[in-house]
Amino acid sequence: MNTQNCFHCGNDIVKTEEILFEDKSFCCLGCKTVYEIFSQNDLTSYYDFEKAPGATPQEVHGKYDFLDNREIVSRLLEFEEETVHIVSLYIPHIHCSSCIWILENLQKLQKGISQSQVNFSQKKVRITYDPQLTDLKTIVLLLNAIGYEPYISLENYEGIRKTVDRSLIYKIGVAFFCFGNIMLLSFPEYFEVGEYWIDQYKDFFRWLIFALSLPAFFYSGWGYYVSAWKSIQSRMLSIDIPIALGIIVMFVRSTVDIVFDYGQGFFDSMCGLIFFMLLGKLFQQKTYSFLSFERDYKSYFPIAVTKINRDGREEATQVYDVEKGDRLLIRNQELIPVDGILISENAYIDYSFVTGEEVPIAKKSGDKIFAGGKQIGKVIEMEVLHSVSQSYLTQLWSNEVFQKKTNLKYKTITDTVSRYFTPALLLLAFISFGYWIFIDTNTAFNVFTAILIVACPCALALTAPFTLGNVLRIMGNRKLYLKNATVIEQMAKVDTIVFDKTGTITSNKKSAIAYEGTPLQEKEIGKLKNLLRASNHPLSRRLYDFLPVMELLEIREFEEITGKGIRAIVANSEIRLGSATFVGSSKTEKSKQTNVHVSIDGEYKGKFTFDNQYREGLEKLFKRLSRKYSLTVLSGDNEGERDNLTQLLPAGTILVFNQKPEEKLAYIKELQEKGCNVMMIGDGLNDAGALAQSNVGISISENVNVFSPACDGILDASQFSKISYFLKYSHNAMKTIMMSFGLSLLYNAVGLSFAVTGNLSPLVAAIIMPLSTITIVSFVTVMSNLYARKERN
Repeated sequence: MNTQNCFHCGNDIVKTEEILFEDKSFCCLGCKTVYEIFSQNDLTSYYDFEKAPGATPQEVHGKYDFLDNREIVSRLLEFEEETVHIVSLYIPHIHCSSCIWILENLQKLQKGISQSQVNFSQKKVRITYDPQLTDLKTIVLLLNAIGYEPYISLENYEGIRKTVDRSLIYKIGVAFFCFGNIMLLSFPEYFEVGEYWIDQYKDFFRWLIFALSLPAFFYSGWGYYVSAWKSIQSRMLSIDIPIALGIIVMFVRSTVDIVFDYGQGFFDSMCGLIFFMLLGKLFQQKTYSFLSFERDYKSYFPIAVTKINRDGREEATQVYDVEKGDRLLIRNQELIPVDGILISENAYIDYSFVTGEEVPIAKKSGDKIFAGGKQIGKVIEMEVLHSVSQSYLTQLWSNEVFQKKTNLKYKTITDTVSRYFTPALLLLAFISFGYWIFIDTNTAFNVFTAILIVACPCALALTAPFTLGNVLRIMGNRKLYLKNATVIEQMAKVDTIVFDKTGTITSNKKSAIAYEGTPLQEKEIGKLKNLLRASNHPLSRRLYDFLPVMELLEIREFEEITGKGIRAIVANSEIRLGSATFVGSSKTEKSKQTNVHVSIDGEYKGKFTFDNQYREGLEKLFKRLSRKYSLTVLSGDNEGERDNLTQLLPAGTILVFNQKPEEKLAYIKELQEKGCNVMMIGDGLNDAGALAQSNVGISISENVNVFSPACDGILDASQFSKISYFLKYSHNAMKTIMMSFGLSLLYNAVGLSFAVTGNLSPLVAAIIMPLSTITIVSFVTVMSNLYARKERN
């Protein structure tokens, strides 16, 4: 009897309950309603991704009335401002590409939702919405109406309980039990012992073996059948298809052997195959979870934040050492790393990193401010409400808005192998089976199954992510914190390196500073000190450290103009610091040193002259890099340091001065148009545009909390001289991937040659398969660690 399936969810339809709409059949009113919603909003292409991808909507009957309580909603929200709320919801039903597509188009279904992003692996959707146009309850009811009911639990959001999935362990246990007992019961027939009792009870033992095989076949192997069936439905040939086919062929053939008394079959091999396959899957799972843990742990940014001690002293502390109740100082352009309460009278917070909206939000004393905001204007103080969430900072850093679109070579190789390997494997298996069936039936089935098993490209698929994951971890240990593994591949392609000067190749630490001009009174020095306190520019920090400690004064109308200088009203006096033209000096800049000019209440006072202190190892680093890369130094300063740099740096290094931020970006773009792969290394302040434009952008971090989401990596300033090591290591990482690809393909070629000729049993193939994965993983681990030691300098 032909059964009708629901067009939306795919469930069987009871004929008396069938609902017809637009020549399509639905199992219930809910599925029909969902289809109507999609149809009215021009979203019916949802059904093009997969046949019947939806889920039947559930009745709620007041289930989410608790979302009318603002206090509960506030606890669920990730970010809360007057016009922007952000929430992450766990959606258990997320299972395919169509789920991702519809959940990332929620703005078409509900007014007020500005964007939604799906994290497929965690089955979460992060929704940004305007609370003035919609609310969380409406969004949750919408998700339920289209078949994606979220699971909401305050315990889950607070991290109190975490469930552990042990289903794979149970399946391995059942498979091992069945495999072991079937092997024991099969021994007499293996040795063809002709005892009376064995002959008498042979049929009983065979059917007992059959019964023992059922839990392994139906329970332990079920995941392979489901995965293979979904792949066939999606018209994609995944590697689970030949595995599932091999298991089913062995089961059917063995059952036929017992029923017609041809022999005891291959149930021991089948159960062994399932056991070793699951063991390989467990190893792969543990491998990925290990990498995930290491990645999370090493994602800690080497960003410091200024903490105010109880005695009023300011000290730089690591961002992950911040605790509830601490008092923090946040300067202009600094990232707010934690949720807290504003202590200062007022502030302007730019949440564009979080919401995409660039309009600063005004805050007053006592207001709550959220992690991810950026302080605009004068220095502020805040009290910490929660310790820093590194996972949140990582999420912010890896926001889709700031991702660079790159096509990766190793991904192409892996995808190509997955696309063509399975059909080629199936074709080879059937041809070999067709050849052997006319020679020996037993050998034909053995060859068919062995080919399907031995050529599993699990190791091939694992090699690239595992290698890059391990390299990512090692680089993290060396204090280069990369956004993701794809940056490593980009680093290997770099042929041109552009350095910023101030704060990048020069150190921000104390150095010789001299003042020339009208002597400054103590009060004037105090005003300068307070103005500098709010700025993050490298020269500002050096000058701030140079000036003596003074009492805190009121600052108003603070303004920092990139590439020019800073101004503010400090204790009723207008103070300007920066370039000669910015402070209003009529004097022509003739000095060959780096200068910061000062004016107070419109009167030019003089200038601070900086003796540039270049980072340790700069000369050796540039000498090593010049052998392989084109080098450029871009600076916003005057040409005063040209002679020093010409003597210090190798011949051929291009020196470009007087560059505004937009000119730095244009310079990078011009290089790329010439076909160069550019790495930009800057301090993240005046270089944000250039860092974003470059193929690889690395921000140097010293002792300031400057956050540049456009960069691909953050390098601790103490590791500046190791840049050549990191670049060479990225080359060796890609070399390791290519070698492991070759090793995996060689293993498959050798294994297939034995399988096709009938010299490899299915059980041996099942044992070899996880061993090959272990071999590949061990190889890339050893090689990446070996290169890390070998190239360390």
